[in-house]
Amino acid sequence: MFPVAEFINRAVMVGTSLVLGSTGEILTEKSGNLNLGIPGIMCSGAVSGLIGGFLYINSGAKFSAAAAVAITLAACCLGSLIVTLIYSFLTITLRVNQNVTGLALTTFGVGLANFFGGSLKQLSGADSISIVKIAKAYKASLPFASKLGDIGKILFSYGFIVYLAIIIVLVVSFVLKKTRVGLHLCAVGENPATADAAGINVTRYKYFATCIGGMISGLGGFYYFIDYMNGSWEDASKISQCGWLSIALVIFAIWRPVIALFGSYVFGGLWILYNYTGFSVQMEPIINMLPYVVTIIVLITVSLRRKRETQPPASLGLNYFREDR
Repeated sequence: MFPVAEFINRAVMVGTSLVLGSTGEILTEKSGNLNLGIPGIMCSGAVSGLIGGFLYINSGAKFSAAAAVAITLAACCLGSLIVTLIYSFLTITLRVNQNVTGLALTTFGVGLANFFGGSLKQLSGADSISIVKIAKAYKASLPFASKLGDIGKILFSYGFIVYLAIIIVLVVSFVLKKTRVGLHLCAVGENPATADAAGINVTRYKYFATCIGGMISGLGGFYYFIDYMNGSWEDASKISQCGWLSIALVIFAIWRPVIALFGSYVFGGLWILYNYTGFSVQMEPIINMLPYVVTIIVLITVSLRRKRETQPPASLGLNYFREDR
């Protein structure tokens, strides 16, 4: 019999990384910036959290779950922010091509993660680097989950980041739709020249959205490492794949965070589907293609409908030159 509860549980765990990655990218793209560096940012966030956890464990201080979580989260956000600021400075201040910068940032972030991850392996003298003790703090679930059977496993058996991700999605959706800041941000993404003429600080909003979005995405990469990979580092390949899926999800969700939330769990299920099927090894790449095939179908459907509410921000990927206004 197909293990439905276990499959949904694992799909949500994988999907949470995609939730955070896609939500961060949606927030960025709403400002008109197309950040293809999300895979690199997610890898940077993951390895930054790993470095913070490694240094804390080897500091000789008495272990505290609260301190470990605080330090690793702070390290993750700081690492993600630094890499995102590089992208922001190049594309917003220097107005370099966003596509080229994003792709270069992905290469940089993946290489950075593999370099520091490999360096920590050499320092520890092990084949892989692990912060399992800290991972257990992140994976702690609600105490009554085990008593509720499959319902508990599906709804209550996750670490706190799963629920934090849902809160982030709801907050971002509310801000974009119901607040003055969100309306100003969307105006910047649609027509920065008009927003500028109306007194909105275009540069400030772009920096704000891109940096906050980058930190949210970086948290997604760190979550995949600390929870789904149980805090054991091998390389950044799987996390970078999460980044590309997150970018695909933005199109799938037609730039709506709540749709991205549910789409992420669907994509998470498609990504691990191979583990629950009896197909041969040769079929694994075909099954792993399914999320991208679904994205292409959605992209074609959206393009054919030509409705404004399903289209990306009008200035997406275009640098704003104020002197041309």
